[in-house]
Amino acid sequence: MQLANRVQTLTPSSTLAITAKAKALKQAGHDVIGLGAGEPDYNTPEYILNAASESMHAGLTKYTPAAGIMELRQAIVDKMKNDHQLDYQTNQVIVTLGAKHALYTLFQVLLNEGDEVIVPTPYWVSYPEQIKLAEGKPVFVTAQEENQFKVLPEQLEAAITDKTKAVIINSPSNPTGMMYTKEELATLGEICLKHNIYIISDEIYEKLIYTEQQHVSIAEISDKLKSSTIIINGVSKSHSMTGWRIGYAIGNVDIIQAMTNLASHSTSNPTTVAQYAACAAYQSDSNAVEEMKVAFKERLDQAFEWISALPGVSCIKPKGAFYLFPNVIEAVKRTGFETVEDWVTAILDEEKVALVPGSGFGAPNNVRLSYAIGLDQLEEAIKRIQRFIERHQQ
Repeated sequence: MQLANRVQTLTPSSTLAITAKAKALKQAGHDVIGLGAGEPDYNTPEYILNAASESMHAGLTKYTPAAGIMELRQAIVDKMKNDHQLDYQTNQVIVTLGAKHALYTLFQVLLNEGDEVIVPTPYWVSYPEQIKLAEGKPVFVTAQEENQFKVLPEQLEAAITDKTKAVIINSPSNPTGMMYTKEELATLGEICLKHNIYIISDEIYEKLIYTEQQHVSIAEISDKLKSSTIIINGVSKSHSMTGWRIGYAIGNVDIIQAMTNLASHSTSNPTTVAQYAACAAYQSDSNAVEEMKVAFKERLDQAFEWISALPGVSCIKPKGAFYLFPNVIEAVKRTGFETVEDWVTAILDEEKVALVPGSGFGAPNNVRLSYAIGLDQLEEAIKRIQRFIERHQQ
């Protein structure tokens, strides 16, 4: 059977692949510690669960508008006003099946064949694949470790061509946890305005920040930048709602309408019950999110100390998200392996610790590990990695 060309070049998600292998080993009875999954280990807060239950029992289980229920779109508009002093209307919002689907739908309506999207490296694994599915071309710009994994203005300027349609900005970043400052965003934004290109601002980790630096959306810097920016966000990470699949895009009304038209012929609408749960997430003043963030900060501080002490491993301390992204190439060489992928596979086979190779993020010398697990498990995982390095060290 001949499959469509558009799917034959797709690379499977490395994060989901390593998680699946770890789960298979665990089901076979092995003591596996998975550091690959990109989701909080906390359950969804109780008040959100209650809101979902109440909506079901009230009969709110039918189709909704393709763009999402008005209550949730209004809650998102209110959130943007409260958090960023940004004024939007509800017709500038589409609720989607997770932030990933918001991005997918956006690329489908924004890109024509050959259009280029600038993707800073390291990148979240699905950016380039989604761009290719929309017949666009990802243009990679390497953000160096010595620059805190942030793209410099001259790099952005050099990457822009007459085919450039957009640039992706992900701050805080998956996989690096880095954040741009307001000044850095303003400089990058001016370049985008000069060349009349869209800014796709992925802000899914905005609530998970562990320094005094505040999250800034590039859209709040000026009215012109707001007009050129489509913000992608959702409740998955901030409210531990990964499986509920509620994300959103907010921005240019014509783009949002096009996304809504496409959604009406693909998904019909996001799951109704999940939408009412997301309403509760945004409308409540619960401190459950803050409690999770405090725990993640403790884990980050401790895990960073442990990781930085491993032989042949160096790491920049992230400011947000819940990942460490250490450079392990020296440890790989010391232990006699050819590639980081081989090294990661051997650690999973021998020590039953699942890491994600950085090649899936465009950074072949690194690995990503999630600290969204308990401290005891984190400590045990890093002890196993150290034991592996010491056993193979040449």
